[in-house]
Amino acid sequence: MYIENVFVCMAAPLLVGMFVAGRRYYFDFWFILAGMAACLLSAYVNSFFTGFYHADVISAASEITPVVEEIIKLFPLLFYLLVFEPEQKKARIAIIIIDASFATFENICWMTENGAARLDYLLLRGFSTGAMHVVCGTLVGYGLVFVWQRPWLKAAGTMGLLCAAITFHAMYNLLISFPGVIRNIGYGMPIVTAVLCVAGSRLHRTLDPADDS
Repeated sequence: MYIENVFVCMAAPLLVGMFVAGRRYYFDFWFILAGMAACLLSAYVNSFFTGFYHADVISAASEITPVVEEIIKLFPLLFYLLVFEPEQKKARIAIIIIDASFATFENICWMTENGAARLDYLLLRGFSTGAMHVVCGTLVGYGLVFVWQRPWLKAAGTMGLLCAAITFHAMYNLLISFPGVIRNIGYGMPIVTAVLCVAGSRLHRTLDPADDS
């Protein structure tokens, strides 16, 4: 499968929509394109390291893919934070859009390669993969917004957040690599985590309405 062709077909209407929508919405479209481009680049890098180390499917999924994808997903966010220095609310929106578009492109490529016969399985995998990428990206992105306000914590904090996201991603990939109950636990893990994060965030806003930055 030529995933770059899939990228072109998805990017073309987004570019048209971007120019029609106007300058006010340029960033939103660029974040979507950046997330998909990061997924495309990750696929090439994953293939290279998998072949270089002669890794089997499980080793590649649990040891190579999480590291590559979480690092590459971080690039567009770092560029946005370093160059534009956005306020926290805009940075958080950018984080979610980048990770959701990364997961969307990954799901479409997977469906193109493996077929779309089972809607129930596609829904489960779609929500689960999307939740996993959003949870990992939110963990790193929201954490960066916090730790970068403290210069002494920038380097160590960034590495710590990245390692936490890689570990969560690797756990997910490893669990869904096995059939049966283990795979179902893997699919459920990011969805439950995302629900708990949203519930915790809303509870925090309810208890402290002033902290809505």
